[in-house]
Amino acid sequence: MLHLRHFVARSTLRALCLASASLLVAGSVALAVRAEAAPVPAVQTAFASDRLSVEVVGSGPDVILIPGLASSREVWRAEAERLKATHRVHLVQLAGFAGEPWTHGDGPFVEPAVAELGRYIREAGLERPAVIGHSMGGLSALLLAQAEPALVGRVMSVDSLPFFSAMFGPQATPESARPFAAQAAAGILAADEASFRAQQTQGAIGLARDPATREAIVEWSMATDRRAMATAMSEVMTTDARPGLAAMTTPVWAVYASDADGGAPAAMADGLWGREYAALPGVKLVRVDGARHFIMADQPARFAELVDQFLTD
Repeated sequence: MLHLRHFVARSTLRALCLASASLLVAGSVALAVRAEAAPVPAVQTAFASDRLSVEVVGSGPDVILIPGLASSREVWRAEAERLKATHRVHLVQLAGFAGEPWTHGDGPFVEPAVAELGRYIREAGLERPAVIGHSMGGLSALLLAQAEPALVGRVMSVDSLPFFSAMFGPQATPESARPFAAQAAAGILAADEASFRAQQTQGAIGLARDPATREAIVEWSMATDRRAMATAMSEVMTTDARPGLAAMTTPVWAVYASDADGGAPAAMADGLWGREYAALPGVKLVRVDGARHFIMADQPARFAELVDQFLTD
């Protein structure tokens, strides 16, 4: 996420909105023990929506996992496999991303998707589930908790700010970000296949240390509907959830990355996340070192530990 300033120049503009790879390997003994549990078959829910679909695995307290821009639900597969022995996990797939059909042209993206998440929780009869979202998924989780606080038990935002364009500086506003958002959207739509792949390949280096994750980022992006991607990117860059933070009562953990070797320096990350979440009562800020935007891939054992703490806190 903190690499956005570099990506703006390259017209990738995806640091907040990507998801991580699907084939993550947990390194702790606890994860290995859980992996030995009897397999629980996945179920595609009967929930009908042209904005998202949901796959459910496991049984127990409900956890919703939301991926980011241009990402497949497979970004959460390793975590879902780990959690399904103790939780009922709801893997969201957003329409238009990673090969999922998109039928809305250049129509709105974020607000309708958030509304559909709320409808899913109500229709599925979930009891205040925990919601974990990466990047754009983290922003969506915050927006859902602000709009319908009675539906959400707790939120973990993973390397996600309440206002994406705050990375341009504390003076940034949705209005000042609009020209950059329009430029980003235009760049996404205008690039030919070869140029777009080259942009995504270069951008992925700054987003993840793990080579497999970088490959997944590129392939999911190439399979994403460009209109959906451009619209979502533009909306995220101009959506400011900060005005609603002070009134929130939903517990929130904000987990963010720091990487001394080519990523965000710790002091820079601490300053940005502390400033942007300052108005949120009781927010728990947790920095994960040795990781870039895809914390789940770069530090899987540490991330799993944090998820367990978050779910039992």
